[in-house]
Amino acid sequence: MITYWTYDSCYIQAEQWQPNAWIRVDNPTTDELNLLESRWQAPLDFVHDAADADERPRIDQADDWIAVILRIPSSSVDADGDTEFHTRPLAVLMRSEVFITVSFFDNEVLDDYVQWSNRRRQPERRGYDMMLSIMLSSSVWYLKYLKQMNSMMKQAEARLDESMDNDELLKMMGLGKFLIYFITSLRGNEVVLMRFKKHLRNATYDEDLLYDVDIEMQQAYDTANIYSQILDRQHSSYASIIGNNMNVIMRTLTVITIILMVPTGIAGFYGMNVPNGMETWLWGFPFSILISVILSVLIYVYLKRKRLI
Repeated sequence: MITYWTYDSCYIQAEQWQPNAWIRVDNPTTDELNLLESRWQAPLDFVHDAADADERPRIDQADDWIAVILRIPSSSVDADGDTEFHTRPLAVLMRSEVFITVSFFDNEVLDDYVQWSNRRRQPERRGYDMMLSIMLSSSVWYLKYLKQMNSMMKQAEARLDESMDNDELLKMMGLGKFLIYFITSLRGNEVVLMRFKKHLRNATYDEDLLYDVDIEMQQAYDTANIYSQILDRQHSSYASIIGNNMNVIMRTLTVITIILMVPTGIAGFYGMNVPNGMETWLWGFPFSILISVILSVLIYVYLKRKRLI
């Protein structure tokens, strides 16, 4: 779907394109892509790269186009109702009076950018400033999703403190995977921003906006790294706790086995089918039980003093 957005105190969707209008393309069809090529001579070979969910961030310059692929965050809900986090490619093409964004995947970043700009009555941004605005909005959404991940980590940690549940451990592992996606994508976006600054040397742009992009993107990258390190340490801690609990259980079972060996040995010795002088004694059975109990207690006391239990 192709929509045209103009700015008059706020973003307004227009029926036709006009110079400096934002051309927003979401989940495009083949005919819509052909329209981009025929009317605005957009480089479709670059646009098609954005259809690959694993496409890396990069910036190219073809003819008079500046073409950028960013990784923007998104979320979804799986069949079990759990939230999953992803990063998806967004293609941005710009030249003189034409600014195009192409997304083959659903995302909240661009919708939120429009709503936020209209709510805050931000001044109109074109060209380079529009590109920086999208980078800034993307970084803000990274931080929003990272806060959600942090909340999910705390909830899982609270449940794991009560009982070591495999489902919670698997959720923690899933969060670690999502954090790796975020860190990799943010790092790629940072490289794109560094190269994009070369195009800004002789251009007119909002320096404060560029500063905000730098700060937000670095903060998102650092936050994702911190959460990833915390999660790795939690995994190590839980692995140590599980191993320690297993050692305690095995030691307890070993002690119980040693203690039970005493009555088993006495019963086996006196239960053999050979004369032992106790088969006709009235107190033979109670005596064997008493001996078993006494020896078991002595062994228990000995192990206790040796701090083996």
